[in-house]
Amino acid sequence: MNAVSPLQAYERAVDQLGFQPDAAQLQAVQQLQACWQALSDHPQRAQGVYLWGPVGRGKTWLMDRFYESLKVPARRQHFHHFMRWVHKRMFELIGTSNPLKVVAQELGRDVRVMCFDELFVTDIGDAVILGGLLQAMFEAGVVLVCTSNQPPEQLYSHGHNRERFLPAIAAIQRYMQVVAVDGGEDHRLHPGLLHQRYFVTQAGQPNPLAAVFDHLNGEQSVASGAVAVGHRSINSVQYSESVLWCRYAELCEQPLAAMDFIELCDRFSVILLSEVPALSAPQREGRIARGTEDAVEQVVAGDRELPQLSPHDDGVRRFIALVDECYDRRVPLYVEAAVPMPELYTQGYLSFAFRRTLSRLQEMQLERFIQ
Repeated sequence: MNAVSPLQAYERAVDQLGFQPDAAQLQAVQQLQACWQALSDHPQRAQGVYLWGPVGRGKTWLMDRFYESLKVPARRQHFHHFMRWVHKRMFELIGTSNPLKVVAQELGRDVRVMCFDELFVTDIGDAVILGGLLQAMFEAGVVLVCTSNQPPEQLYSHGHNRERFLPAIAAIQRYMQVVAVDGGEDHRLHPGLLHQRYFVTQAGQPNPLAAVFDHLNGEQSVASGAVAVGHRSINSVQYSESVLWCRYAELCEQPLAAMDFIELCDRFSVILLSEVPALSAPQREGRIARGTEDAVEQVVAGDRELPQLSPHDDGVRRFIALVDECYDRRVPLYVEAAVPMPELYTQGYLSFAFRRTLSRLQEMQLERFIQ
């Protein structure tokens, strides 16, 4: 059976699956259709597509329908996963002349199209690599389709040494059609059968995650204590073969990275997170950074202010990464927190990024999340 085109998939969803017609989505799918058609008829003319807009506008759904329709070699990855692979390859290529070009050429030999979900850059290491890698990928013939919550010109907008990232923005604007997807409605909030996965702490009452753990675990053997994650170990409340229960302090206030959450979702099919505090706090005045160096190359940085983070924001970054990974992998995340979901993070430097997290947590409260 031949795969339907992106436009056919969208029209079928509107006509047969009850999707609401959305002018912004239609504009986006028309650009995806043009890319899809060009890949078949005029491969050298195919332009990538950069879909950006607020949370819940259907960007990932549209990209996934495009990916499923492709008849050329392609890869679909969450952006965190892709960067994990890039950093690994860069380490393996130490001593190689122009390793970014080598990585790009490897991609060009393996795939014609790369699909990235949630392109969002906060790390200086990622920013420096992408500054050259995206241009090299396009020159190697890779067509890029991605989703983001920000237009290209706002990516890494307050990052250190942002000038190192500007070539990536220029490459996106040259090789991709940039499409705003904002129909004004968060489609993740459409009604559906409820399945509570977020609980507010009740004084004097048993932790609700204890009953959830027992129900989900069934007859599997149960242990507690340290769980090995790569070269690290994480203290758990309880765990079994498929269910992990940890406190917020153990997953989000320890030096874990996105790749650690990737491994957790590889190993466990359900994750429980308890004792999540209210995460809002006043921002602290940023310190002045001077004399930054990038490996052996000195970067002329001068004096500049660091982001005004609150005391909780390091943990909030990890919480965002955990929710992103669970959402992308369809791993249910059960949360027990000190405050209702809308009050979880209302103030701080990460407010923009947390909007996506809140929307995803809300969708996790629906039965359809794991369907």
